[in-house]
Amino acid sequence: MRRRTVTAGNLDEILQATAPAPVAEQPAPPRAAAAPPAREDHGLRTEFEFELPRGYVDEAGTVHRHGAMRLATARDELRPQIDLRVKENPAYLSVVLLSQVITRIGSITDVHAGIVERMYATDVAFLQDFYRRVNSEGHTRAAVTCPHCEGGFEVDLSGGRLGES
Repeated sequence: MRRRTVTAGNLDEILQATAPAPVAEQPAPPRAAAAPPAREDHGLRTEFEFELPRGYVDEAGTVHRHGAMRLATARDELRPQIDLRVKENPAYLSVVLLSQVITRIGSITDVHAGIVERMYATDVAFLQDFYRRVNSEGHTRAAVTCPHCEGGFEVDLSGGRLGES
């Protein structure tokens, strides 16, 4: 492979020399009438709804409590390791990680680290636990014990209303 030195004067010349030859327009081949293959549903749930204990308050004073979090990928777990904010303060890792996997909070769909930073500590702790449950255990249920009768049962942490299954 030959290297060339490009200057502003000969850039147009190089672009013309390396441009693909014009192709005579031919009619497109007829499309087959067959439908595209159906997507297989493997039953893998990749997004989980949640309800924040306190709620995120935006600049306008609106409280956003309902949201969604997707499953994390290996890239999501690796990307914060090279983030300068995380290198300066390792505790910032959870802020960056949560901002990558939260797909929406209320009507906010552009969730970034600044939004997670402005959340109440209670909500961030809830989201950290929710992230761990979704990505490690694959579900949002938790075993709990009633403090009065000491009976054990499961609750869904995704924010369903009391008494609903």
